Amino acid sequence: MAEQEIAVKELSEADARVELERLATLLAEANTAYHTEDAPELSDAEYDRLKRRNAEIEARFPTLKRADSPSEQVGAPVADGFAKVRHEMRMMSLSNAFEDDDITSFDQSIRRYLGLSDADPLAYTAEPKIDGLSLSLRYENGKLVQAATRGDGTTGENVTANARTIDDIPETLSGAPEVLEVRGEVYMSHADFADLNARQAAKGAKTFANPRNAAAGSLRQLDASITKDRPLRFFAYSWGALSAALADTQIGAIQRLKELGFQTNPLTKRCDGPADMIAHYKAIEEQRATLGYDIDGVVYKVDDLGYQSRLGFRSTTPRWAIAHKFPAELAWTRLEAIDIQVGRTGALSPVARLTPVTVGGVVVSNATLHNEDYIAGRDANGAPIRGGKDIRIGDWVQVYRAGDVIPKVADVDLDKRPDAAQPYEFPKLCPECGSEAIREEGDAVRRCSGGLICPAQAVEKLKHFVSRAAFDIEGLGAKQVEQFYNDGWIKEPADIFTLKDRYGSGLQQLKNREGWGEKSAQNLFDAIEEKRTIPLGRLIFSLGIRHVGEVVANLLARSYGTWDAFQSAIDAAHDPDSEAWAGLVGIDGIGTVVANSLVNSFAQEAERASIDRLVAQLTVQAAERPRTEGSPVAGKTVVFTGTLERMTRAEAKARAESLGAKVSGSVSAKTDLLVAGPGAGSKETKARDLGVQIIDEDGWFDLIEGA
Repeated sequence: MAEQEIAVKELSEADARVELERLATLLAEANTAYHTEDAPELSDAEYDRLKRRNAEIEARFPTLKRADSPSEQVGAPVADGFAKVRHEMRMMSLSNAFEDDDITSFDQSIRRYLGLSDADPLAYTAEPKIDGLSLSLRYENGKLVQAATRGDGTTGENVTANARTIDDIPETLSGAPEVLEVRGEVYMSHADFADLNARQAAKGAKTFANPRNAAAGSLRQLDASITKDRPLRFFAYSWGALSAALADTQIGAIQRLKELGFQTNPLTKRCDGPADMIAHYKAIEEQRATLGYDIDGVVYKVDDLGYQSRLGFRSTTPRWAIAHKFPAELAWTRLEAIDIQVGRTGALSPVARLTPVTVGGVVVSNATLHNEDYIAGRDANGAPIRGGKDIRIGDWVQVYRAGDVIPKVADVDLDKRPDAAQPYEFPKLCPECGSEAIREEGDAVRRCSGGLICPAQAVEKLKHFVSRAAFDIEGLGAKQVEQFYNDGWIKEPADIFTLKDRYGSGLQQLKNREGWGEKSAQNLFDAIEEKRTIPLGRLIFSLGIRHVGEVVANLLARSYGTWDAFQSAIDAAHDPDSEAWAGLVGIDGIGTVVANSLVNSFAQEAERASIDRLVAQLTVQAAERPRTEGSPVAGKTVVFTGTLERMTRAEAKARAESLGAKVSGSVSAKTDLLVAGPGAGSKETKARDLGVQIIDEDGWFDLIEGA
């Protein structure tokens, strides 16, 4: 992807030919996914980036332009199941602009083409770019006779029956030209989208990622009764074939469509030049989250229809229009509330509750606020962030989302701050149990001191306890844990293993619960019994002790071997001058932070009692101690990369660690050995640059043979 791409200016002709083929394939697949299958695989930002790259390469190597060039494509072929409609006038796409300077350049290109000076008046219309599905409606003698999707621009899908179910689309018109082809966008409001997804989820049907997908999927149903049940809307903004002109100007024609009974966007405005256009763009962007429907930019069109006729069209786009896109990963919206969530380790995490807004193709209604310093406008060292602006309930905030990263609040518009907005007071008491929430020196996070008496911590600890890397009890996941906790069946991990005994046979009690039957209940109890025997590393990890992740837990297990040895060492390490403390912090990968966390957890009376009750129910398997004697990799840092054919990555890691090696996921100057399979890629390159020893999988087995 992008990190492997060669800069356009550095491409050779041969590289350019290969790259154009790659881009043509990627963009064709993306068009089909978006326009035909209503299931986009690329974000808008990535799609636009690839199209720009394709255009830049074609501009540098014009003789290499392909017959199937993405720059010549509009939409995608129609799907099977729909009758085809050939558009009398081709339905075009729009050129895109991303910077304010692009709009000034657009205006200058129009003036040059028309022979106008900078002093000559030249007006435009500016309207929100609706993020929906393009639709063309043909009226003859005032009656709707045909509705078609854009398809590939030349041929679309006949969705007439479906279009007739949309309230915003009139069946008949009074005073319309004999032939009138109205073009616009089918969309779904945020509120209707949320209701539709709730209904879909309730009946176990497919839910939609965003309103655009929902609208497109709803309009393109082979059964019009399904479309009728979906809350679709329609904005008219253009026209195709006409038997008589609607007006002399774009703004006048839009007004005429409104008079004929179509919904037109109230934010459409006539603008006098680029400065006015950009100002309206910013005004629309600020309202984006409160519109109640998705937009992804602003479309500018030359207002004078005579000028539009002179300007004409390129192969796929009109010269007289351009779409000024919003940044795909950013959006402004209202901060409605700040909620505090309490995690497994007691951390109080602030979450922004937002007026829903679509960011990067996903509807966002929540975002992280990190911690109390972030809300206050400072970093952990007290230095200002966001220019020192704090975040308050009621603020107009900028939300940022990139890829699968959790959305976050990135900025605040102080000009829109309500007069009544007050600085946010971060709670000093846990909202779940009322215990004091303490922030230790050097810690960015405030934590509940309630421990197991805090229901939020208790539930999250139980969910962690049954997670895949911990006890991994089949049939007992997060949902079941929460249900059992709320019903009082389990309050701590040991209760899981006494569940059957505490409820008599257990089976009778459980099988009568909603969602359970006799077989599933028996399977659960069998799975619990199976996990009474557990490896030491998994047990240590399952306890959910702060800073003790899976890697650290296995380090401790290999270092101490048995539960008794581990427990005795942690108890003795309470004395910082003891040999036990020195031994603990002396383990490679275990520092004072982890050591203190372990010691403090075992010293907590309630937590220790809970651990003891759990261990009394278990058989803890001793860990295999590293066989360092005679091992050629003892003490060395090993990295595995590429495809391993004789072992899985997990097997390779376990074998290396059993021989005393430290397995790392990345190559650095501390790496001693890289085991590289086919497709090793960047790790092998970096290892060569650093002079790290590199061997293949066979070489690895030769190295450790007999060890």
